[in-house]
Amino acid sequence: MKIFSNEQIKTLTRNGISTGRVTIEELIDNYGRKAAQEIAARYGSAERIIVFAGPGGNGADALAVCRHLIDRGLDPMVYVFNIGGGSMNVVCRKELEKAVAAGANVTEIVKSFNPPEPDMNPNDLIIDGMFGTGLTSPLQGGFKVVARQINDSGARVVSIDIPSGVFGDWNSKAVNTNIVNADLTLVVQFPRMFFYLEENEQLLGEWKVINAGLPLVGLSNIKAVFYQTDLADVKALMPSRPRFSQKNAFGHAVIYAGSYGMMGAAILAARGALRSGAGKVTVHAPCCGYSVLQSQVPSAMFERDNGDYTIKDFTLTRNYSSIAIGPGIGTEDDTVDALESFLKIADANSRPLILDADALNCISKKTTMLNHIPVTSVLTPHPGEFDRLFGTCTTSEQRLRKAIEVARHRQVLIVLKGHYTAIVRPDGLILFNPTGTRALATGGSGDVLTGILAGLMAQGVKSESAAILAVYIHGVAGQIAAQTHGIYGTISTDVADCVGRAITQIMNTSED
Repeated sequence: MKIFSNEQIKTLTRNGISTGRVTIEELIDNYGRKAAQEIAARYGSAERIIVFAGPGGNGADALAVCRHLIDRGLDPMVYVFNIGGGSMNVVCRKELEKAVAAGANVTEIVKSFNPPEPDMNPNDLIIDGMFGTGLTSPLQGGFKVVARQINDSGARVVSIDIPSGVFGDWNSKAVNTNIVNADLTLVVQFPRMFFYLEENEQLLGEWKVINAGLPLVGLSNIKAVFYQTDLADVKALMPSRPRFSQKNAFGHAVIYAGSYGMMGAAILAARGALRSGAGKVTVHAPCCGYSVLQSQVPSAMFERDNGDYTIKDFTLTRNYSSIAIGPGIGTEDDTVDALESFLKIADANSRPLILDADALNCISKKTTMLNHIPVTSVLTPHPGEFDRLFGTCTTSEQRLRKAIEVARHRQVLIVLKGHYTAIVRPDGLILFNPTGTRALATGGSGDVLTGILAGLMAQGVKSESAAILAVYIHGVAGQIAAQTHGIYGTISTDVADCVGRAITQIMNTSED
């Protein structure tokens, strides 16, 4: 699914209206009816409903919501900003007239900007419709005061389209205390890119897309940069499983993983690779890991390193179908040096690798190794690993921007882990993954993901597609595991054991 920019959404809206199949008034009414239904179902028992409506399109939507709430027997208080008496646009004025005719209790603020103070309290519901995506500068003066009053009230807050004070795309200079903090954001027609970034959760709360009935004209002609992965995309990328086949047809993955006290990471990665369908899996680990690996993952083969407690040699002993390096290998000097030697050879051979966890931490100790990572390799950092490698970032937006630069410059894929894991491609496209659960915030979860990646690439899936597939499958596996063990009780072995079930569920789920 394409995630459109602010300007692209404006274009799509104009295109839809130009068809003559719908008017702007009908779109506003459709949104108002559906949003009111959602609000009444969730918050209909609120002591008071207080609506703040701005002078533009966002205010028009809020007033339409108000009118439909009245139709449902509710009695919202409405404050409409029309400073100077002429700042309200034509569409908003029409919606105000409809709301008044429906019996809305309206206070229009015209003569001076004295922010209204309806003594908001935690028992109230606030509907924030002051400003939408047309805002081009931070809230100022009285509008900023109102936003802070709303946030300080403790009331539940529903924002129309987006919280007032947020911009439509990037929000690097946003100050959260000066922006309305919503519990629920009812988005008009399309989600926005910034919805997928961690620091904006405080602003958005839960978000839900409301289909206003806009005819989607010219959708295929608009080139998007951001996408949300769809079920249909995943099903199309999944490798087939012919009836007449044997293990050699599904590749041989090698995973360089483990060290003394960290063999659990190797076990989890091996299970992820096997459960995702790799024909054969070899774990290359130090001698201390032999009995642990063979007893816990008998389906995997063990390849002994020269080191007793850490990996000291990454030399390939055969032509493996996929190569993953990192889970639990540690950052001892011998391991760092051995990885550097291997990457120089791998660079010359131009075989894409999967680099995770301690492989990335090793590279952060000798950043010249970045010059030898083969093109289209997959790097899978969590925020801390990314910052150690590429410099400290204070927000996920800043981190994403830097990941886009790095992916393009290094010609690699970066799987930037998070609630909506971002797959950043070297061609500049970014795909946000919609599956997952808070249960995946557990030690070893990333090792399972590395294994899934290795298993898929062993089966011949290209790294660009494998990254999309692996992250999606990993998220579904976490959801399945949490159904049994709960958000708090799920551990990474549960996730690994659910990978096969996740693939089956994905392939058997209808796309409707």
